[in-house]
Amino acid sequence: MILLHVIEIAVFALFYLWQEAMPDLQTALYFSAVTYTTTGYGDVILPSGWRLIGGVEALTGILMCGWSAAFFFAIVSRMFEAAPGRSDSTR
Repeated sequence: MILLHVIEIAVFALFYLWQEAMPDLQTALYFSAVTYTTTGYGDVILPSGWRLIGGVEALTGILMCGWSAAFFFAIVSRMFEAAPGRSDSTR
C-alpha cells in the first residue's frame, strides 16, 4: 500500500517537472512528498500560477492516507472475526 502512495507522489512530481513548475526531479519529488503527506515545510514552493495544484495534492494525499488506514483497519477486523475458535459469546 505504501508503494502505491510513493507512485502517486512520483506521478505528481513528474507532472511538476513536465510543466516546468520545479527545476529538477529531486526537488519535484521532495516537494511532492512533503505536500502529499501534508507536512508542508514551505522551503520549496510552486510558482504562483501552480499553487492551487499543491493544495489539490495535499487534499488528495490526506484522503488517500485516510482511505488506506480505513482499508487496513477493515482487513485486520475481518482477520480477527474469522479467527478459529472465536465464538459470538467472546465479543
